[in-house]
Amino acid sequence: MATLLFHINSLVVIILLVIQNGLAQPSFYPLPGQLSSGEGFSSNGNGLGFFSSHFPFLPIGDDPLAPPGGDGGSDNGGGGGNGNDTPPPGDDTSAPADDTNNGQFDPNAAPDLPRNFKGNWSIVCKNSGVSAMHMIVLPNNKVLIYDASAFHISDIRLANGECVPFVDKKTNKQLQDCWSHGVEFDVLRQRGNNIRPLKLKYDPWCSSGGLTADGKLIGTGGWDNGVKTVRYFKPCDTCDFLEYQKPLADPRWYATQITVDDGRFLVVGGRRAYSYEFVPAMGESNTQATFLAMLDETTDLDENNLYPFVYLSTDGNVFIFANNRSILLDPKTHQVVRELPPLPGGARNYPASGMSTLLPIRLDLVQDKNDVVPAEVIICGGAKHEAYALAGKGTFIPALDDCNRLVITDPNAVWETETMPSRRVMGDMLILPTGDLLIVNGAHLGTAAWDFAEDPNFVPLLYRPDQPVGKRFEELEPSDIPRMYHSSSALLPDGRVLIGGSNTNVGYNYTAKYPTELRIESFAPPYLAAELAKHRPKIMEKSAKRAAVLSYGQNLDIDFVLKGPRTSAAEIKVTMYPPPFTTHGYSMNQRLVVLELKDLSRVLKGQYKVSVTAPATAVLAPPGYYILFVVYRGVPSEGIWVRIQ
Repeated sequence: MATLLFHINSLVVIILLVIQNGLAQPSFYPLPGQLSSGEGFSSNGNGLGFFSSHFPFLPIGDDPLAPPGGDGGSDNGGGGGNGNDTPPPGDDTSAPADDTNNGQFDPNAAPDLPRNFKGNWSIVCKNSGVSAMHMIVLPNNKVLIYDASAFHISDIRLANGECVPFVDKKTNKQLQDCWSHGVEFDVLRQRGNNIRPLKLKYDPWCSSGGLTADGKLIGTGGWDNGVKTVRYFKPCDTCDFLEYQKPLADPRWYATQITVDDGRFLVVGGRRAYSYEFVPAMGESNTQATFLAMLDETTDLDENNLYPFVYLSTDGNVFIFANNRSILLDPKTHQVVRELPPLPGGARNYPASGMSTLLPIRLDLVQDKNDVVPAEVIICGGAKHEAYALAGKGTFIPALDDCNRLVITDPNAVWETETMPSRRVMGDMLILPTGDLLIVNGAHLGTAAWDFAEDPNFVPLLYRPDQPVGKRFEELEPSDIPRMYHSSSALLPDGRVLIGGSNTNVGYNYTAKYPTELRIESFAPPYLAAELAKHRPKIMEKSAKRAAVLSYGQNLDIDFVLKGPRTSAAEIKVTMYPPPFTTHGYSMNQRLVVLELKDLSRVLKGQYKVSVTAPATAVLAPPGYYILFVVYRGVPSEGIWVRIQ
């Protein structure tokens, strides 16, 4: 019934808009320079982008997201929602942030070491060959980067004279694409060629991905011939993508992919895909996806619910946030466990494009092992519901400036709201080894999509979730490179943050106001200050070997070197971080687990052994590769790779 009411509401709004403005007219663009802004949207700004959705050069009748005779296995009816700044029905249950119930606060922890350093930036690659729309760190310490192949252009050619055939949409002629659209970047290699071109046959534009339990990438979806594709990449010096074109039941353009406790991948949403499905085994195909009404109901006239924020909660349910609403879904029974309070203020998902992550899972603070470990989500920034339509008319309104936290394991939870030092849309949010968050990239005005934002936000923010309200945010050293639409980021095992991408243009344009960006930077967070180097723990090699493979609930001893005065357990924590798949301002599968600390002993002067317990279940830490850090008073060691299974 609720879905039907949303459809009726949408129909009334559409009729009124058509009477007032006329139906959005599709445009067919003969040259890239004449393309309208906004991926897949008509840019006339009348709020009817959803119904005129098409890709340049592609007649509407050939839209890969409108399969003939149905919707690819699920009931993908027309979008619901109200298309304005009034949120869907629901009480405003937000409240000012409150310190009295901060599940991140450890009353026994020693304070972080003082420092004046605000971070610094350096160029680590002058030309990555492809713009970094998608990015993930692999267990071999190399970084996988790929872009769309739709425009058949990049700045690096495929190896050995290889080319990929394609049919030109305008002329219907078969042509050859000899450009690479993905690379493997050896970030640790200082000399020689550290960029290796990769071959992609099916377009991964605006796709999703994650690492398997054995460290391979599985990527899903994309656009056009890649909209139902599953692609595999095994880390090795000569490996390339292995692709299966159509294993997915529904089209997955702007979808989200996460790992659940049994190691399978769950893919949620996407344009005109109001459903979810598990990625099938290699070589197999899905015949049907599972319809999810909430994805339909949260699709307003400019969508604002793509790349939904999805997390495996510590109770085994899956948290799904789209637009301004969220639910907990039982992935085994396919039942909605409950709907959580709506988040007022605007929209948070593409193209409104806010930022989100799970806050650190504090196994070190659990008092009763029979209790569910608290899980808390944070969502920051985004845009007003009407921002996309206004940007299509050339009016760029301010992005949102709020940060909102919700304990999703609490049946009575309400959103707690605080204010960022600056407004931000299209930003990236990464969890650092310390448990602090880094907010970077994005803009002050507008939304995501081609040329739909202005006024880059150059200033990173550090957010300390365990600190009192009013002391959580710190502005850091600004960059001088605009990182707008199609930027990405990744935490490296050495503690630096890799920043790449930014391409608000159709194809590759190096003379635009915000040019296609091929430079890759690293940002050194404040904990890499020179004055703190002497306080940085160093995990000993014998511990790295011992910790390489972990079992759930296993006790683990980690030997490390730490100079200076004798330390105590209150000054040490051990964290585990699975490398996420980052695109469009969202890092899929991101979580940081703070391990239970059993004991800290001094072995020799300057040498210690910390005893910790691995996560008890895969609900807390899904199987796979993690980077493990030892943190001393806010200063992390270099990470070591561990695999939990």
